[in-house]
Amino acid sequence: MNSFLSKTRACGDKYEAFARRYLERAGLIFVAANVACRAGEIDLIMRDQQTWVFVEVRYRRNADFGGAAASVTVQKQQRLLRAASFWLAGKNASFDTSSCRFDVFAITGSQVEWLRDAFNAE
Repeated sequence: MNSFLSKTRACGDKYEAFARRYLERAGLIFVAANVACRAGEIDLIMRDQQTWVFVEVRYRRNADFGGAAASVTVQKQQRLLRAASFWLAGKNASFDTSSCRFDVFAITGSQVEWLRDAFNAE
């Protein structure tokens, strides 16, 4: 792996760990991190009581190009939905049989936004 990718991955790991701690302090239960499958990758999987929470963590140094939350495009949302569906299938579950939520944890500079239920499967 080249040094740019390793620095990018280290930066991503740092902000994902920050998001995990933040969400745990808010009462969510950590399940898994960096879950990769053929459909894509899920940064964090958490539980909020009986609800599976799939979290996309985004970081941007500044808002010059719309900020971190704006970087979660429709295409990215579709990849996350497919990855979550694939992960749920491995648990003999689906969107129809499980309570699920898709959150975005966006960090732009030093500003933190936790967008609960940012998008859904409908």
